[in-house]
This record gives sequence, C-alpha cells and structure tokens, in this order.
Amino acid sequence: MLRRLLIENYALIDHLDITFPDGLVIITGETGAGKSILLGALSLALGGRSDVSVLQDKRRNCVVEAVFEEEGRELPFRRVISPQGRSRSFIDDEPAGVDQLREAASRLVDIHSQHQQLLLAEKGFQQSVLDFYAGLSADVEAFGRLWQEWSDTRKALDELDARLAASRRDRDYLEFQFAQLEEAALKEGELEELEEEQGRLAHGESVKEQLARVEQLFEAEGLSLEARLKEMTSALDRVGPHYPEFEALRDRLDSARIELKDVRDEIGFRGERIVFSPERLAEVDARLALLYGLMRKFDVTTVAELMALRDDISARLGTAMDDELGRERLQKKVTALRTDCDRAAEALHAARVQAAPGLSALLQEQVRSLEMPLARFSVQVTERPASGPDGKDEVCFLFDANDRGLQPLSKCASGGELSRIMLCIKSLLARYKGMPTLVFDEIDTGISGSVAEKMGQMIAGMGKRMQLFAITHLPQVASKGASHYLVYKEAGPDGARTGIRQIEGPERVREIARMLSGENITPEALANAGVLLQGNKSKTTDICA
Repeated sequence: MLRRLLIENYALIDHLDITFPDGLVIITGETGAGKSILLGALSLALGGRSDVSVLQDKRRNCVVEAVFEEEGRELPFRRVISPQGRSRSFIDDEPAGVDQLREAASRLVDIHSQHQQLLLAEKGFQQSVLDFYAGLSADVEAFGRLWQEWSDTRKALDELDARLAASRRDRDYLEFQFAQLEEAALKEGELEELEEEQGRLAHGESVKEQLARVEQLFEAEGLSLEARLKEMTSALDRVGPHYPEFEALRDRLDSARIELKDVRDEIGFRGERIVFSPERLAEVDARLALLYGLMRKFDVTTVAELMALRDDISARLGTAMDDELGRERLQKKVTALRTDCDRAAEALHAARVQAAPGLSALLQEQVRSLEMPLARFSVQVTERPASGPDGKDEVCFLFDANDRGLQPLSKCASGGELSRIMLCIKSLLARYKGMPTLVFDEIDTGISGSVAEKMGQMIAGMGKRMQLFAITHLPQVASKGASHYLVYKEAGPDGARTGIRQIEGPERVREIARMLSGENITPEALANAGVLLQGNKSKTTDICA
C-alpha cells in the first residue's frame, strides 16, 4: 500500500510530503489545480519517463519518493532528476535501473489513466483479462517460454540449413582443393631443402671438374707437390746441424706438407661423393614446380601456410559432416517442441473456451447494474491459423448496449459505456491479480446521474478489499471515500504552486457541494452534499462478492 508521497521541485509542486491511509482515498480539485501533476510525480517515482522540463527550479534536483508498505515494512521508491537531465533511481535506498523500478512497482500498484480505456480495443488486453479470470496467467507465461524455445530452436535450424546449403555448394570445390593439398604430401621445411639440393645438382658437373683440376695441380709437371715438400724438408734436415735456426722452418714446412696431404685426400674423397644426376635434378625441379604452383594458386608464400590451409579445409569439411549430424538432432528437438507447443496451446484453448461464458456472464451482470439493463456481453474465443507466444487463440469482447446485435467492443461502445466496462474489468483484475493498490484517474469520465452513484458504490466496494485512489470529478463517487484529499493551487512568491491536503467535516461538505453546483455553492448543494456523505456508508457493490 502507498503510505507516503514526497515531492520536491516537480512542476508546480515546490515541496510536498503527505501520507495516505488504507481503503478508498478520494482525490478531487478544480480543473487545472494539478491533479495530473500529482499523478505524473507518482508515475515518475515508479519508473515513468523523466524530463528536465519538470524541474520548477532549474538549479535544484527534482526528487520524488513513494513509500509503500510491504509485508509489514516500508519499501521506498525514489527518483532523482538533476538540472542536467541525469536520472537516478533507488529501491529501498539501493541504486536500481529504471526497468527494475517499473518491474518492482508493477507488483504493488496499478495506475489507470484515462488513455488506458483505449486498451479495451486491443485484443491482447482482452485476452489477458480472460486469462486472469481463468487463472491461466502462469500457464500463459510457461507457454510463452516454451514457444520462445521452439522459435529459437527453429531459427537455429534455419540458420544451420542455410549453412549446410552453402557448404554443399562449396563441398565439391573444397574436396578438390583438399585432395590437391593432401596428395602433395607437404612437409614443413621441404621447400628450403629442395632449393638447396637443386642448387647442388644444377652445379654438380662444374664442381666435379673444378675439384679434379685441383687434384691435378697437386701432381703437376711429373713431381707431386707432396714430394717436393718432402724433398724441401730433407734439405733443411741437412742444414739443421750447422744452422739450428732453420730447424723451426723445417718443422713448419713439414706441417704444411702434412696439411696439404690431408687437403688433397679430402678433396678426392668429397669429389668422389659428388654425383651429377640429371634424373634427380628433374625430380627436384618437378617437386619445386608443384610447390611453387600450389603457393601461387592458394596465394601463400610458404609450405607451412599451405599445410595450415589444408588443415583448415579438412576442419571445414569435418564441420560440415558434424552439422549434418547436428541437424538431425536439432530437427528432432524442433519436432518435439512443436508437439509440446501444440499440446499446450490446445490446453490453453480448451481452458479459455471453458472460462469465456463465465466471464461473459459476470461482466454482463455488472455492466447491467450500471444503468445498462439491455446490455449484452460476450467473450469470443477463436483459433488462429498458427500459434504465437500467447497460444493459438484470438479473444474478442463483443458488446451490445441496446439489443441491436453483438459487435466488437471497439466499434460500438460510447465513452461512458467504455468507462463502465473498464471499471468492471479493473475490479475483476484487482481481485484476481491481488494488486494491493489501484489508482483510478477519472475512470468515471462521461458518467453522470444514477450511473455515477452506482459506479461510486462499486468503487467503494473495491476500496473495502484494497487501497484504492480515485481521482474523480463526480460528487457521487467523491462522497464514497473514507478519506478525501483536495488538490489546490495557490499563489506563491515565485508564482502559482500546487498542494494537496486532507479535508474533513464542513470543508469536505463544501468540496462535494462545489462538485455538485460549481463555484456558486448554494444551500441546496450543501444539503445535497451532506446527504451524499451520510448515505455512503451502506451502499457498496462488489463485483466479485
């Protein structure tokens, strides 16, 4: 229940701090006094749209706080709008997003503004009324989750089918590419090895000739170089006894002879191992041509990249095979979910069809009690070709006020008739939703006379079961509340200001009289107001009693 409303710097309200009781709370005031401002401030606190234009003083924050009583404790909802337009929201003094604010508030209060009567023309709203009456709200929510799962799975299957179709179109080409790369038996580092081998093979004959020439020079002019060095060593041996300083030279010359012998032997050994093979060269050239051709074809620069591409194509082909298997599993899930949806939709349909006559009779009875004795009301349930997130039904409220034939409610009801029908529906919803607080913003528009009296009785009956705020222009309704608040406008130092206060006794009588006769309050109006206030204690009507 709404216990307190605190407003700072909102439109024409500079400061307001007011508490509210249980039951039916009547709010009245002259046209332009600021009733809509009060309702706008409450809506802002509960997650309504913020706008910097609501700041009366552009230098200060706008603060609106609505304090509810829930399970024996206070639960404040607060909204702060800065002069820069930044909005902050709090639930129980903890920061919260605006969506959180709206969702939490929706369980505590329902604000019926005048434009909500347009909802009566919407088939989605009409279906929700039937679902609430039939106790199907939880079932509809469960069906919505099931339908969404089916829809998401169906979408996933469609996307997989598209991917498979593209894969099938590309599969032959991918398999051809993979075969080329697989048959090439690629090895990392092979290109460099082949290029090196090609260089050796291409110059093998020339290298062999040059090595043979070196060997020949070791044996030039009939006396080998080794023999000559040996002879030189022997000569120095003979010099050594007489000139010892030549012994070191003799040793160096002997070392050179031994080193040259090793060089000659190594050249001969290696030269014998060099094989010039035109056949092998042709094989290497062919292999290199294959590798170079593959790199050009696939626009890469290394064999490693070719190998990575081969592995990627292999993975794509493998994924396509997995997708084929996955599609079968996904198709089975779609089929199973579709079956579950059909079964659940059929159960909802049966429950709605069963509940429709009871709702029709209940609303017809209540509408007739509001001065429409010939009114007929029928809830029509028809099946759509395909299910949606709320089932496969289309619910339509049919109405006839003057025995001229049932027609869709949106096409035949006047403004006053819509007000009466909406009041009956709101009373019904308040009971079935268990809403602790309900706000009516001139739900009695277009109503007068005895109808207004009966609407007042119905609203008073609702107020016995819940906290109900009724912003009204009808004295017959205003006289029914246990508490009455007056919205007024007064001059302030900076211009007009809107305020609200509770009125009782003579002041309440004068307000009811004003509503009856206008600004010129007559003795008759005062007397009539007193009669209305005295008679409100015993006459109430409860739609669901």
